[in-house]
Amino acid sequence: MAIITLRQLLDHAGEYGYGMPAFNITNLETMQAVLTAADRTGSPVLLQASRSARKHMDDTFLKHMFIAAAERYPHLPMCLHLDHGNEMRTCMSAIDLGFTSVMMDGSLREDAKTPSDYAYNVRTTSAVVEVAHARGVSVEGELGVLGSLETGMGEKEDGHGFDGKLDKSRLLTDPAEARAFVAATGVDALAVAIGTSHGAYKFSRRPTGDILAMEVIEAIHAELPNTHLVMHGASTISPDLQALINEHGGNIPKTFGVPLEEVERGIRSGVRKINIDTDNRMAMTGSMRKYLRENHASFDIRSALSPGRERSVALCMERNERFGAAGMAQRIKPISLPQMADRYLAGMLRLQVA
Repeated sequence: MAIITLRQLLDHAGEYGYGMPAFNITNLETMQAVLTAADRTGSPVLLQASRSARKHMDDTFLKHMFIAAAERYPHLPMCLHLDHGNEMRTCMSAIDLGFTSVMMDGSLREDAKTPSDYAYNVRTTSAVVEVAHARGVSVEGELGVLGSLETGMGEKEDGHGFDGKLDKSRLLTDPAEARAFVAATGVDALAVAIGTSHGAYKFSRRPTGDILAMEVIEAIHAELPNTHLVMHGASTISPDLQALINEHGGNIPKTFGVPLEEVERGIRSGVRKINIDTDNRMAMTGSMRKYLRENHASFDIRSALSPGRERSVALCMERNERFGAAGMAQRIKPISLPQMADRYLAGMLRLQVA
């Protein structure tokens, strides 16, 4: 089985200049879609599960689904990442379960809705890095709070997101502070705030620089040229998916996501991990709506789910190809977690930012 860490995967992406789509999974069909797309495009696999997804699927089932995925596709390097861990206990439970990477989102307090301060973020993230690296597991941190530059509000996704309204300065990652944060914590990847948010309602218009601050990514990359940057809330929310839902009984107000060309711009400036969840959710639910509306007598859940799975396969294939991950699976030689732990201990993987 080719189970690897996020750090190895993003190091490879950095070396070859591509971006790695990180697909959130919520059930068997979403996992199958990601895996099938990776197999068809020869791409590495980066699966991620949130706390709510873990609860929905049940940790034991998720653990064995990941093992089964690695057995089913032994030729594909595969990482399982915890999305938005809120505290040490959550991250440790994921590591014990077999996740090879965790995110400690210290931008918010343990309740996942109260913005924290810089000292809290450094303290909690550093603590997770210490225990995770000892076991060879990668850590993603976050600096800056995800939210809309249009409204100052956070978009909650599965209960994650701040309450109230924040000043624009809190919604954009400061490049100098990012440099200090990476040096202080030793994270393997850094999620940055640039105006993106979770869910379908990201922007009220096609985003331009005033509401999607791509120049912030470029400034952070100039400060931290060797740090792997992460874009959260990077679904495109295509008009086709909105129409698919609305034409079959849905009511999605007109909304805009992150254009693929903006993601590609980010990849050229150090973005190595691109989080995608909402697009696949819309593909699945829109396809189910269509099938059920056209087949009123059907009660076959397999027939209801299969079109969405195939639509998600096509979507994931497109992301693998557009972001440059296609064809990269065969170039990666897996490094085990114990080997990664030895490298962390020897200081071989510590980023030099001074």
